[in-house]
Amino acid sequence: MMQSAKAKQTIGRRELIDFPELGLFNITAKVDTGAYTTALHCHDIREENGILYFKLLDPSHPDYTEKEQQFSSYFQKEIKNSFGEMEKRYIIKTVIKIGRRRINSLISLTDRGTMRYPVLIGRKLLKKRFVVDVSLLNNIPPPIKKKKSKP
Repeated sequence: MMQSAKAKQTIGRRELIDFPELGLFNITAKVDTGAYTTALHCHDIREENGILYFKLLDPSHPDYTEKEQQFSSYFQKEIKNSFGEMEKRYIIKTVIKIGRRRINSLISLTDRGTMRYPVLIGRKLLKKRFVVDVSLLNNIPPPIKKKKSKP
């Protein structure tokens, strides 16, 4: 059996992640090996003239802003939700940052308002990158912030 070139990192059942291109940082994500895709909670999703508009999180979330996101590159796909029902979701491509790793990933947009965590990380993103230890929480240390040098 061949070993992968890059060692897999161990993550817990929940991790703090960033979506730098969306302006979301230190968001708690649930790691779910039963889910294939990664899902992000949003609302007010609409499509107008080839542009996808949506707002992230809920007004009750501490990091909520009224900012409306815009994507011109997106598509729709049928995805099975947590209740086993098929639903059509918009899919966007954006960067997810887990610790020091920046991962270009496809993310499905859905209303997760009734769920405990606004982000669900699926096995497509995990594959060949991470091993999940369900006994751990927030196992990935946040990246070290570089201090600005004084002029």
